[in-house]
Amino acid sequence: VVCDVAEDLVEKLRKFRFRKETNNAAIIMKIDKDKQLVVLDEEHEGISPDELKDELPERQPRYPSPFGLTHSWKLKTFIVYSYKYQHEDGRVSYPLCFIFSSPVGCKPEQQMMYAGSKNKLVQTAELTKVFEIRNTEDLTEEWLREKLGFFH
Repeated sequence: VVCDVAEDLVEKLRKFRFRKETNNAAIIMKIDKDKQLVVLDEEHEGISPDELKDELPERQPRYPSPFGLTHSWKLKTFIVYSYKYQHEDGRVSYPLCFIFSSPVGCKPEQQMMYAGSKNKLVQTAELTKVFEIRNTEDLTEEWLREKLGFFH
């Protein structure tokens, strides 16, 4: 199932692309399963990669299983992150990064919805710097700078 992108989110992403602020900022998105839409989850201004990592939803609520055990499913997340990037030669740029958080242990149904919708979202937001993380703990300033280093 490929989900569409909510109209208000498309507009928000367009404005985000052309924002004038020079701080780090993030738009966190999720899939509304019932509507089959990618929707806004949270927005953050002045947020470092480490603070962003702490904002990511790690798990859904626990559900009891028929065996008396409780399960919690890890959550997938889409993030568009505007990052103040200081180049080695002193220049500063503000790349828009698309970060797809795809933790191990997600429900197969959720994996398919997110995987199928990722490309649609990347195209809609016209993003070129697309990164995937399997463990939210990996989202650090060092990791992001290393990833962006390939785009000199």
